[in-house]
Amino acid sequence: MADHDGEGAAGLESVSDPVGGEVSAPAAIVPEDGGAPSGGRRPKWLVPVVVAVVVAVVVVAGLVGWHVVESRRHDAALDSCSQAVKALKGKTGSDRLAGYRQAAGIKADQVKDAKTVVAMARSVKDAEGIRQQTIRCKASMSTGDLNATAGQARKIDGKYVAVARAAKAVIASRDAKALEDARAALDGKKEEASRLLADSDGKVADNATRDGLQQAIGQAGQVKGDKAKAYRDAVGALQAAIDQVNASVQAKSQADQQAAAQAQASQQASQRSGSPQRKSATSSNRRKGYTQSRPTTGQHGGGGGGSAPSTQHSGGFNLQDYPNLWNQLQQGHEGPAIDNQGNCIADCYGWTGSN
Repeated sequence: MADHDGEGAAGLESVSDPVGGEVSAPAAIVPEDGGAPSGGRRPKWLVPVVVAVVVAVVVVAGLVGWHVVESRRHDAALDSCSQAVKALKGKTGSDRLAGYRQAAGIKADQVKDAKTVVAMARSVKDAEGIRQQTIRCKASMSTGDLNATAGQARKIDGKYVAVARAAKAVIASRDAKALEDARAALDGKKEEASRLLADSDGKVADNATRDGLQQAIGQAGQVKGDKAKAYRDAVGALQAAIDQVNASVQAKSQADQQAAAQAQASQQASQRSGSPQRKSATSSNRRKGYTQSRPTTGQHGGGGGGSAPSTQHSGGFNLQDYPNLWNQLQQGHEGPAIDNQGNCIADCYGWTGSN
């Protein structure tokens, strides 16, 4: 048993100890399929494949990075464009445009400072007119287009800033003139009302209208502030009170005219009612003034009329001397009215006085 151990040890020593002091190489591992040992040369295709993979990874990473960066740039351009368009819309909305058009329509004679009208016209021309803007920013647009659109919106926005500033100035100038004119109009209307109040004393049908005018004058004197409407309202109230007083004056004038006409009509009616008595007295005087004799039937061959009688008036006149009077008497007229001195006072028919 000891012998076998010795032989084994000797065998191991012979295997482990290199011959002649040389270092022995490790044992090669032989694959089971009988291929070449694992410690041989690498395949030629391995390096290109590795390089290609690395390049592909780098390219993909670059593309991904570029896409991320470009996406961020696009998002920033879209956000910038949207903000620029939003600011422009705020200055070109329907209400704003209506205000600009109103300001652009103000004339030089409507403002206190005509330079504001010139500045307004210049700003509108620079903005190429007052109109709704149609600039839009879309996500489908490229980054360059978005940046260009944003720049265009900012440029137009700046022009409408000038339009808004000019419109504000021209409207302020218009309001200043309106206030000045309203104050002057109220002062003039107060003077007119005061004159009417003094002139209408005792000339109105209803004195309450004068009281209303006095109250309106007092209220107009209390108007203050920088709002033209307050002064215009006071002018309107004064004018209404003035109209009421004038109407009352006219009503009294018409009433006075009617009263005078009625008095005149009554006087004329009274005069007409006394005329029959005067006519009766006149006829009585006429009959006393002369005596008429009837013509003899058959004289001058008969006929419808007779010749004038030769009867004389007790006062001494001959009726035949007045043929016109006789003809009138033949036609049925009553004859002249003669006073007790023989003078004709009515229906004389050629009578010229006592004979």
